Amino acid sequence: MTKSVFITGAATGIGRATALLFAQRGYLVGAYDIDEAGLQVLRSDIAAVGGRSVVGHLDVTDADEVAQRLGEFHEAAGGRLDVLVNNAGLLNAGRFEDIPLTVHHREIEVNVKGVVNGLHAAFPFLKSTPGAVVVNLASASAIYGQAELANYSATKFFVRAITEALNLEWGRYGIRVIDMWPLYVNTAMTRDVKTGTTDSLGIRLTAQDIAENIVAAVDPALPRKVLQQVHFPVGVQAKALAAGARFSPAWLTRLVNKRLAGH
Repeated sequence: MTKSVFITGAATGIGRATALLFAQRGYLVGAYDIDEAGLQVLRSDIAAVGGRSVVGHLDVTDADEVAQRLGEFHEAAGGRLDVLVNNAGLLNAGRFEDIPLTVHHREIEVNVKGVVNGLHAAFPFLKSTPGAVVVNLASASAIYGQAELANYSATKFFVRAITEALNLEWGRYGIRVIDMWPLYVNTAMTRDVKTGTTDSLGIRLTAQDIAENIVAAVDPALPRKVLQQVHFPVGVQAKALAAGARFSPAWLTRLVNKRLAGH
């Protein structure tokens, strides 16, 4: 029995690293993106490590195309969808009022509506696959709203909330719904990003770091299984921020975030 994983935003960065790692573990990889040239490179690289893939164009904001691609991949995978990775996303940094409204709206379209489209279309396939897992890419900016990332941070709060809600709702069908909380990751998405928190915390994580954490979260160690962990902070800094926010009073959490952002 070959397991299958469907990954959005798979041509570069975290999506690409995750696709390669799942391929090395014997999964049939469905890799989808608007970057079709990048997907062809990925397909060759997956074949080079002895893996199998199905690649195709996907604009996650197009609900009809999302449903079509998921249906095609489900059929190609022999009627299985073991893992859905909602990875596609945009990040725009700067003062909220300086970023054009159209840019804010596009970020919401991809980061929020794109996730909803994927979840909704994938549900029947996940439901019919025993032990299915959904991995949503959230962010450490879902712990507390981030200055100079206000809109991006808000979209990740949405991802956090829908993850928590569907973890409860879909548990009855045997579907785990979890999310990842990395801090800044050294990919093309953060190449030109400079904020107070990048200055204070740096950009320390790699796409490979996140991919390894995603694979580990899909098949967690026994303590995480017993605790039914939903949120997976990635890296020492994100884990410290998540723990601090959980146990510190609200005024202190605000003060820490204010200082880190240099405001």
